[in-house]
Amino acid sequence: MPIASLNGIQLSYDVTGSGPLVLLVMGSGSPGRVWRTYQGPALVKAGFTVATVDNRGIAPSSESASGITMAHLIGDTAALIEHLGAPAHVVGTSMGSRIVAELALARPELLRRAVMFAATARPHPVTSTLSKGEQALFDKGIQLPPEYAAAVKAMINLSPHTLADPAKAQEWLDIFEFTSGKGTPGTRAQAGMDRSQDRRQAYRGIAVPSLVVGFADDQLVPPRFCREVAEAIPTATYAEIERCGHYGYLERPDEVNRILIEFLSATR
Repeated sequence: MPIASLNGIQLSYDVTGSGPLVLLVMGSGSPGRVWRTYQGPALVKAGFTVATVDNRGIAPSSESASGITMAHLIGDTAALIEHLGAPAHVVGTSMGSRIVAELALARPELLRRAVMFAATARPHPVTSTLSKGEQALFDKGIQLPPEYAAAVKAMINLSPHTLADPAKAQEWLDIFEFTSGKGTPGTRAQAGMDRSQDRRQAYRGIAVPSLVVGFADDQLVPPRFCREVAEAIPTATYAEIERCGHYGYLERPDEVNRILIEFLSATR
């Protein structure tokens, strides 16, 4: 993957395909390559150029262990779009959705269309407490047993419909167990970002055509929080996908890709 010096850091990214540019922005603690499983290939097949990025905090991008702010991430994303050739469609999930919304507010000229999966404009007490607990585990040097960490991650991020199938549940548990481990200073810095502000009123200033997608069984960002974002943005439409949780873009990729491509293709 190329690494560029942008916004004062090293930023790792990947680009494939030909056509209008779509930048995919991942959530907290996850590398950009997660998008390559489903959304990236589907968008390339549909005639788009797809860029993925390892957000600040995710190696080999600069980890910025001394601290990360939303302003850093907005600046990084804006610099990458300018580096690749603005404007771009920008798609994010979870923390990536906050980046997309804030970028649409701060630098609307860089975006053609904005898509936000599992988006929220204000803190959720359970999610905030979970994040504080994960930060405390890292700070105390505590690493949970992989099997336990995998089970917790599955229950938090996946739909009960997915877990009801023992074979499918085991596939996910195997993936989560394989990828479990102590976080890095960079992921700790991402987790420690200030998420305390309520941005619903500010998002009324977003003029970029937007799509907000909620996942019906999401426990981390319940759909009502996504609907709030869509209601705040004057140009937004809302869609909700059933039988999936916080990782809905991985649990129900065909449905997610259909909605995503239909929305982005409407500008052609």
